[in-house]
Amino acid sequence: METTAWLVLAFPLAGAILIGLLAQHVPAKLTGYLGTLAIGGAFVSAVLTFLSLQGREEEARQVVFVGWDYARSVGVDAQISILVDPLSVLMILVVSGVSTLIHLYSVAYMESDQGYARFFAYLNFFVFSMLLLVLAGNFMLLIVGWAFVGAASYLLISFWYRRTTATKAGIKAFVINVVGDVGLVLGTYFIFKHTGTLDFLGTFDSVERDFEGSTGDLTAGCLLLLVGAFAKSAQIPLHTWLPDAMEGPTPVSALIHAATMVTAGVYLIARMHPLFEQAPAAADTGAIIGAVTLLVAGTIAIVVTDLKRVIAYSTMSQIGYMIMGVSAGAYVAGLFHLMTHAFFKALLFMAAGSVIAAMGGRQDLDSMGGFRKAMPYTFACFCIGGLALAAVPPFSGFFSKDEILLDLGAEGGWHWVLYVAGYVGSLLTAVYTFRLIFRAFFNDPVPEAQELMDGHLHHPAEAANPATGETEDTDVGFPGADHHIAEQSPFMRVAMGILALGAIVGGFIQIPKVTHGLESFLDPTFARSEIEVEPSDGLIYFGLVLGAVLGLLGIAIAYRIWVQKPGTSAAIQARLSVLHKLFSNKWYFDELIELVVVRPLSWFGRFGQQTFERIFVNGALVGGTTGLVRAGSAAVRAVQSGYLRSYAALLLGGLAVVGFYFLLQA
Repeated sequence: METTAWLVLAFPLAGAILIGLLAQHVPAKLTGYLGTLAIGGAFVSAVLTFLSLQGREEEARQVVFVGWDYARSVGVDAQISILVDPLSVLMILVVSGVSTLIHLYSVAYMESDQGYARFFAYLNFFVFSMLLLVLAGNFMLLIVGWAFVGAASYLLISFWYRRTTATKAGIKAFVINVVGDVGLVLGTYFIFKHTGTLDFLGTFDSVERDFEGSTGDLTAGCLLLLVGAFAKSAQIPLHTWLPDAMEGPTPVSALIHAATMVTAGVYLIARMHPLFEQAPAAADTGAIIGAVTLLVAGTIAIVVTDLKRVIAYSTMSQIGYMIMGVSAGAYVAGLFHLMTHAFFKALLFMAAGSVIAAMGGRQDLDSMGGFRKAMPYTFACFCIGGLALAAVPPFSGFFSKDEILLDLGAEGGWHWVLYVAGYVGSLLTAVYTFRLIFRAFFNDPVPEAQELMDGHLHHPAEAANPATGETEDTDVGFPGADHHIAEQSPFMRVAMGILALGAIVGGFIQIPKVTHGLESFLDPTFARSEIEVEPSDGLIYFGLVLGAVLGLLGIAIAYRIWVQKPGTSAAIQARLSVLHKLFSNKWYFDELIELVVVRPLSWFGRFGQQTFERIFVNGALVGGTTGLVRAGSAAVRAVQSGYLRSYAALLLGGLAVVGFYFLLQA
């Protein structure tokens, strides 16, 4: 098991290095295959690790493997160590499995791009970083993986680096994630200060003893950990980078939003559950922020017209469910939704990429329509992903999302507010998901759809940035000239088909009152948890029925507005213009951050550079010192005249001064 666990990390790292070294010497297509095989190797290793772990007794399913001691001094036990337990194994299975399919999809989707080899090198490095994060056995390695994921996300979001919109989006994502990195590091300091160890299991074993009488420090540490989780998982108010991250290629969107980066915050809270249970104020904060995020994101998604950004806001909303669940103690339910969400969200992004390719790179919903007959395979996959996202039975999202809400209802008290918010968000999810499907695939076919039905895939005469309309070329740093759709690419169809199967049957692993596979598997990780909830039969049946009804009702509302009566949407928009403006401007979070954070810091930076540094430091300190030195040296040079009479006069003058000094002393 130790060998296979380390191989999970070794395969993607080796893939990234080899692709980087061989990119100039082998055909570009070969680098795509190499990158896919590397991640496939990581998945096989993850499966073997899972089988080895299952062969152990339950009490022996938390194992730390130490590669070497990085540093052991002044109480710091920094080790290159990995923790293999049910939680980390679940994460490496999901991350490596879904990432393998995204790599396979990318082999065809990115085929004409001039940065093909560079893309797969970045993609492999991203997967390595995420696997390092979830396998880390201590805070030091967690922080390293956390930082690597942020750096890799910058490289991928800014992949088309000649697009100004892409580079700005990459910088924005990187800066906000660095804020989260600072929170994670400071939170680690608060915890390490009391426990004296960076090791996870050692920290968890001693948390009650070490923080006795110091719960304030523990709460502060956990709140700072939440800052890291919120930044990485795009929770309010550190969420604004996520929709802008759609500037990256569609496979990048699938990778970041489905199984990797945005789920890191969910994993962090679940991993640190022994700490959060001793700091209930921090845990409650996480649950409340998750609930607010899922509602805010849902309201924005219902008005956004960019195809990928609608799916991005749905990711933000679904991560809100997960954060709410794991913060409130519904650990298995939150991780169950993480798993099913990886299937249907990657599927939705892949299907969206196929539609965008058919549109010649355009992403605007207002320009789409009628692709149902032109792209039957893509349409079927989009519907499967949409039904799972909308939590319609028997698709996977129905079981995982409702389990979170059932556990919240079982906890009672103020958690009923979260319970209600979750079901309101569920209705919103169904509406905006099928708004997307009905607008893209139903009604009269647009010219691009008609062209595809006539047997030709649309390629625009001039490539353009979908965000700004600016004309672009297809050189390195821009999207490739050709476009690829699932109907014409076997690799894309295979990847989407496997994910569609997962979106259909993935929920069967944890059906209330029937199967408990995931709960049994994760039990060793959460055995020490003091939170135990058991929903009553009445609550279970009520929740399942309510969830199904809301999902179907949302679909019916969307069908009525955008298919049966197409003008209804415009009428609602006119009547609720204030709300529409609020939602379409994303609740003005970007403007608020600009006003409260960006402008004051920019002013402070300009003041520091132009006033403090230029006038005080350069002028008074540096300039004043150099001025004194110059004046002194000039005086000394003036004295060195070379005339004997001048030197004699200086000597007599000096003797006079000395004599006068001694007379005064007498």
